[in-house]
Amino acid sequence: RCVCYGLGRFGRCPAARYQLAFLLLLLDELRVPPARCALFDPAFSAREAAALRALGLCLLPDNEEGKHGIEGSATLFYMVHCGKALYNNLLWSNWSPAALSKLVIIGNSFRGIEERLLSRILERDYSYIAKVLKGVEEVALPSHPRYLDTFNDTSVHWFPLDKLQELSPEVWDFVEEPMYQDCEDLEIIRKGE
Repeated sequence: RCVCYGLGRFGRCPAARYQLAFLLLLLDELRVPPARCALFDPAFSAREAAALRALGLCLLPDNEEGKHGIEGSATLFYMVHCGKALYNNLLWSNWSPAALSKLVIIGNSFRGIEERLLSRILERDYSYIAKVLKGVEEVALPSHPRYLDTFNDTSVHWFPLDKLQELSPEVWDFVEEPMYQDCEDLEIIRKGE
């Protein structure tokens, strides 16, 4: 399975078109049928939604705010240039070694997020990203001069079960849903907005 968040207005934006093309190539390479790939971006126009359906892709009916559970299936999350809250929400909704070990994220570098944020902000606002840093493997996509704006700071992330099981048991005990009340630069479109 594949879930894609935050693709953007590919009808207007060349970078979003490149990201869509890469997603389609990736699905083909991984032999994931288009019907097993669900997408959501609140910015999609009616024409863009129709184009995605014509490609055989599925559209998620509601804004999940990134809170998509894997439901026991290995799942690729394609989230290029999404906001930190989407990644944090995704981790929260799959917060167990068993679930995290079955997901792969292609998106913003978690190491880059850690480097750019003050540790107190990372731990307060994006605690699930902060807690999983020692349990994630990350490899940056190779850079290409033509696509610097399209895939800059993009990495492939996976969560080896043995690394997750090495984290302290207290890491898994705290499962409070993220709320972001004090977050000043929230990069997420909430339900109903």
